[in-house]
Amino acid sequence: MFNAPPLPHCFSPEHEAFRDALRDFVSREITPHVAAWDEAGGFPRDLYQRAAALGILGLGYPEAYGGTPGDVFHQIILSEEMARCGSGGVVASLLSHSIGLPPIARHGSDWLKRKVLPPVIAGERIAALAVTEPGGGSDVAALKTTAVRDGDHYLVSGEKAFITSGMRADFFTVAVRTDPAQRGAGGISALLIEADTLGLSRHALHKMGWWASDTAHLRFDQCRVPASHLIGAEGQGFKVFMHNFNAERLGMAAQACVYAQLCCEEALAWARQRHTFGEPLVQRQVIRHKLADMVARTDAARSLIYELAWRLHHSHGDAADLVGRIAMAKVLASQAMQLCADQAVQILGGMGFMRGTTSERIYREVKVMMIGGGSEEIMKDLAARQWGF
Repeated sequence: MFNAPPLPHCFSPEHEAFRDALRDFVSREITPHVAAWDEAGGFPRDLYQRAAALGILGLGYPEAYGGTPGDVFHQIILSEEMARCGSGGVVASLLSHSIGLPPIARHGSDWLKRKVLPPVIAGERIAALAVTEPGGGSDVAALKTTAVRDGDHYLVSGEKAFITSGMRADFFTVAVRTDPAQRGAGGISALLIEADTLGLSRHALHKMGWWASDTAHLRFDQCRVPASHLIGAEGQGFKVFMHNFNAERLGMAAQACVYAQLCCEEALAWARQRHTFGEPLVQRQVIRHKLADMVARTDAARSLIYELAWRLHHSHGDAADLVGRIAMAKVLASQAMQLCADQAVQILGGMGFMRGTTSERIYREVKVMMIGGGSEEIMKDLAARQWGF
């Protein structure tokens, strides 16, 4: 009921074989440990190497750097199957390179690619993205961190907030303003900054959810960064980061649908075995209606995600329209996750309020899915602008 049959026009036998291998890895190496890792506030660093051995970290990156060939459907499967562990914190940190590496892979120099991609893909180093600032989240054009050219270096000063893998990362892909005289999208550039750079300090943040993910506040105090670490052309960083967001949002939407599905599964299992007034809870019409609503909302969001993946794969449709629809897919999926987490906790009753249940953890993680990668309000406004409203 919760697992629709594969769509032949989207997922080939090769895709499904990849799904099977990934599902087996997650069920053995991650899912049994997520509750303990949540309480510990992190997971073992060697999980990166174990994931790398399966080709997870290199999916979609050039083979010349240790990557694994893959298309948009492989990426959707990766998002879905990783989410089946039921811990957004583990997924966010283990895959933080998926938003930190693409700007380098797409726009970095050959030297920069050779320096960064192979060790990250091999699980030996960790990459993260640093765009969000204390005074501005989704409004990337408002960033204030500056990078002033000084000979063959940039002097970087400013702050970044809510950075996933911020405490562990070895490499940061950082949004900076290289032309302070410009405002908005102009004058923004992308720089690779290494964690051991003098003047960079980081402080751990404590969150409502995603406990297994380390999240940091970064401060750059006149950090000297080699000019060779510039990613793409100076002043063209806004386009670099905007291109990144489409893949991030589609992946988050796919994850949200699986988190919603996990809540449905746990709620149904509980309703079947929990008895009230002599009958299983699932026999109550109000409970069956809740479960039906949960399945319908999740299926609707997932169907849109698969359609958009197909359109991206086949380059079908207007680019601006796709940007708007991907933004709305994230909204619909995170809303489905919110509904399912809320209703699952309600169905579980007191047990749903207890730490250790999947629904309780996902309930705490809903809000970050509705904010991260672009808040619901920003996504709606972005879609409206793409459609000319």
